[in-house]
Amino acid sequence: MARVLSGMANLLLAQSGGLFPFVPVFLGCGICLYFALLIEPPITALILCGCIGALLLGGYAVSRSAFSPLLCACAMVFLGITLAGMRSHIVAGPVIDWRYYGPVTGRVVAMDRSASDAVRITLDHVWLRDVPLTETPRRVRLSLHAKDPGAVPEPGMIVMTTGHLGPPGGAVEPGGFDFRRHAWFLRLGAVGYSRVPLVVWDAPTGGQWVFRTRMALSARIQDTLTGASGAFAAAIVTGDRSAIPQDVLQALRDTNLAHLLAISGLHMGLVSAFVFAVLRLGLLLTPVGLRWPVKKIAALGALCIAAFYLALSGANVATERAFVMVSVMLVAVMCNRRAISLRAVALAAIIILAMHPEAVLGPGFQMSFAATTALVAVFGALRDSATRLPRHRVLRGIASVALSSAIAGAATAPFAMAHFNQVAQYGLLANLATVPLMGLLVIPSAVTAICLMPVGLEVIGLVPMGWGVDWILYVAQSVADWDGAVRPVVTPQPSVLPLIALGALGVVIWRGRASWLGFAPILCAFWLWSQADRPQILVAEGGTLVGVMTPEGRALSRPKGTGFVAGVWLENDGQGADQETAAALWPGRASVNIHHLHGKRAAAGFDGCDTGDVIIASADLPTVANANCLILQRKDFKSTGSLAISIDASGAYRIEKARDRAGARLWNDKTVRQGQ
Repeated sequence: MARVLSGMANLLLAQSGGLFPFVPVFLGCGICLYFALLIEPPITALILCGCIGALLLGGYAVSRSAFSPLLCACAMVFLGITLAGMRSHIVAGPVIDWRYYGPVTGRVVAMDRSASDAVRITLDHVWLRDVPLTETPRRVRLSLHAKDPGAVPEPGMIVMTTGHLGPPGGAVEPGGFDFRRHAWFLRLGAVGYSRVPLVVWDAPTGGQWVFRTRMALSARIQDTLTGASGAFAAAIVTGDRSAIPQDVLQALRDTNLAHLLAISGLHMGLVSAFVFAVLRLGLLLTPVGLRWPVKKIAALGALCIAAFYLALSGANVATERAFVMVSVMLVAVMCNRRAISLRAVALAAIIILAMHPEAVLGPGFQMSFAATTALVAVFGALRDSATRLPRHRVLRGIASVALSSAIAGAATAPFAMAHFNQVAQYGLLANLATVPLMGLLVIPSAVTAICLMPVGLEVIGLVPMGWGVDWILYVAQSVADWDGAVRPVVTPQPSVLPLIALGALGVVIWRGRASWLGFAPILCAFWLWSQADRPQILVAEGGTLVGVMTPEGRALSRPKGTGFVAGVWLENDGQGADQETAAALWPGRASVNIHHLHGKRAAAGFDGCDTGDVIIASADLPTVANANCLILQRKDFKSTGSLAISIDASGAYRIEKARDRAGARLWNDKTVRQGQ
């Protein structure tokens, strides 16, 4: 035993000075542990976890033992639980648990488009008829489906309409993406739609000046660059994506170019790098360059512009994440530290997790840090080794772009496949053809246009920016039309991504030959993924849609309606069919005789079933004598959410409920909120 402890101590001592990047890893583990709980911990337990974490951190600070890093690791886990729990309580607000139909009044604080390409608005200062203020959601989100849209929504405008509202929906299948939890952290207490025109209750007054500035700038850009090009340009400058057509968005996704649209690390990095280079070169050409630390001044100027870009783009979580990462690197330059290092990436991750612990569950956080960590690790290894990129400037630039795209693509591929259920097989080629142009033409032209806009000369920057955007859209739409551009991927088991992430982090962060052990969990994860088994029967919340697995793929009970749920099911199955095609398979060669009764009329006509049948009804059924089959009806769905039904070799049914997988948490259980 002593020999084992001595070996572990020597192993930890060998990592001296290189363990800091593990801090956000264990902090993230604590956050994930909180979200994995099936019962909401009381506030006293969260405080206790915080105190334990602080004590362990204090013990680490005074300890001189080789095992002291283990104290820090445990402290981060406890602090992660506390951070996530406190954040959940800070964003808490009323969530309606009934269907509401009536007048909806509120202030416009966000505008975008829904999956059905309808204009969608988010309102705060909400008023609902006959709903007490203590039960009125802080924010509601409405999709506008009226043929006559009425008033055009503007930032800060007080509007009124008649809407259908309901609580944010839960997971479309047990263990799937939990939109109810996502909405909780967006402070959305209700979602719905309106089929009547918007009416202006009051003109924009006070506040929302950043939002108004963004939308005004977006409109000005689209006045010069029309169509999809203008919408794309407005999106990468202001974050306003409401004018981008759905077919363009789909083409960008199918070619792995959607990251060019989101204001994330690439955009923030390019803007900061361009401003840093221009300021540094400009100052070096003046007498200031001989007397002042030009590099630090340029870094400070780039930091200020990055902060301006953050505000201009709407300061969403992805942009905040990018700003934090860039800020850490620029501050490192001002402090004479290495700007690009794993320590800088780790520090950025700690700051982001402290601000938005819930981000660790999202694809944005996972993919951005996977790409950044991989790029820093690989280029750091190249810098420290004898391997060098070509000396010729042009060849070096081409090699750098190709290597960067390949590394980032490989690092983000597992997360993209798991979250979006597809592989863009020509994504690397599309990125090689477009990413250099983003850095050389689109971003510099955008910065130039913004600088010249106050004097009315923004066209000087917007026109060349439009050339670059046109090329990007051309590449996206052309490559998306190639045969085999997209390959569907089945969704993995919940343990797959954590295994891949922890294994990859071990390979990158750990020093010495032991780092190669990190490939073991990665290989195990991909083996588990290859064995992924989808549920035989899926039932939507409320029994409105049923999907049963057949040898030809999943068969759906309805060709239309509940389209979002149908799309998610088919994507998770790794099935490239649409809802109508899947409905043509119904009931198909299913392993069980299943019937779906949709609506009250179909339920009223139910007159019995045979032994072994499965009956799914979206309404309550009349009392029948023959009940030797599995019957699930509306009254059963009130407490279950969506369902996954499996049949074992003996013919017994195993029913998995989405509510059971989600647990009793703040965002999905009113009694938990009231008891806290």
